[in-house]
Amino acid sequence: MTALEQLGAFIATHKPDAPARAAARLHTADTIGAWIAACGTAEGRALLVFRKDSDALADRVAVNVALTRLSEIDDIHLGAMVTPGAIVVPSALTVAATLPDLAANDVIAAIVAGYEAMIRLGVAIDGPSVLYRGIWPTYFAAPFGTAAVAARLLKLDERQTANALATALIMAAPGVGHHAAPTTARWLAVGYAAGRGLQAAQSAAAGFTSDLKIADGDFLKNIFGLAPNTALLGGGLGTLALAQTSFKPWCAARQTMAATQALKEVMAEGVSADSILRIGVAVLPPHLKMIDHGVTAGDRFSHLTSLQYQMAVAALDPDAAYGLSGPAGAISSALAAFMARIQVRAEEGLLGAGYPQAWPAHVTVTASGRRERSVSHVPGDPARPYSEADVKAKFVRMVSGVLGEQRAGAEFAAALSAVERPSALIDELAKIGAAQTAA
Repeated sequence: MTALEQLGAFIATHKPDAPARAAARLHTADTIGAWIAACGTAEGRALLVFRKDSDALADRVAVNVALTRLSEIDDIHLGAMVTPGAIVVPSALTVAATLPDLAANDVIAAIVAGYEAMIRLGVAIDGPSVLYRGIWPTYFAAPFGTAAVAARLLKLDERQTANALATALIMAAPGVGHHAAPTTARWLAVGYAAGRGLQAAQSAAAGFTSDLKIADGDFLKNIFGLAPNTALLGGGLGTLALAQTSFKPWCAARQTMAATQALKEVMAEGVSADSILRIGVAVLPPHLKMIDHGVTAGDRFSHLTSLQYQMAVAALDPDAAYGLSGPAGAISSALAAFMARIQVRAEEGLLGAGYPQAWPAHVTVTASGRRERSVSHVPGDPARPYSEADVKAKFVRMVSGVLGEQRAGAEFAAALSAVERPSALIDELAKIGAAQTAA
């Protein structure tokens, strides 16, 4: 069997057990929180207006995926460098809402399948390495993940599912370049990549076939310079990929979080922000260029990816770490002064600390004395797992700006049960979006 035939058989037949079903519900609720929170941003409102006049299912999948992914608070698989929830969950719920005869376990199985497909592909192409040469692993894997979701929801057989995956793979694209505008096409691009995955599954259901050997041959190597590990793509990662996926504890690039968490832990021991004279940070060499920089007013990405900014916010204005839009203008002089005390360097030794399954950092804080802290796992990682209470606390914090705190709590209960009533959930999210564009 080819790698895609093996994966197709898994997607068509796998029945998630009780722990997987519980994990799927938590990740679904967390992702819905990101989806709602994004509706309150300028980018989110632009996406909602863009979709307003289209009822096509692929367009609805595209915009719902785009909304969720732009939040930057969606989950992530570190070893794949893929953010699966933002692609898989909106795709699954949007498609399931049009299929009234589905049971909750059908929707859960589709979500588990989507995580598995995206993450296996991300690991197989060595996502943590290819990102830094211009291939965005989530974008590349988005059609593949949605094709897996739709194939399971449409109840395609093993052969049809393999053809859906193969068609999705020929629809993949490498990246979107750099975008910093408030109405960037970056999110539209990843949303429509997911929409192509739906079309791949629909085409397989209609009898279209594709090259089932495409992952095993030289196509990806010749076109993208990728040589996927087909044993991982077809045979899996040893445990279910969903169980290896991290929740994000706040809104930032995940590459900044270990060092920021280390500073937070040092300060929790009694070190005040105004006593800190200098902070030295050792980070993974592949991450240095991405995160060692200042910020530019109006460039949201520069704030999300600046380690200095994220650490300064954690020290001086921790609530700002939960704001999706970032500051409207220049940062305060206090934040700028704190950022200037932070020196970042690459440390080769950190690559031996479990990378890429873990993204460690080491922080040295000089205040009245010297404190050091190494962090390999942040809250929300599988090694520091989130409970339902943790996911709810994050959900309420992120969604309150759109819905208010009281309603946010009630919406979390609805999000937890979304797999049982996807149509009602989609209708509710449409009303939330309409209210935001009317405001």
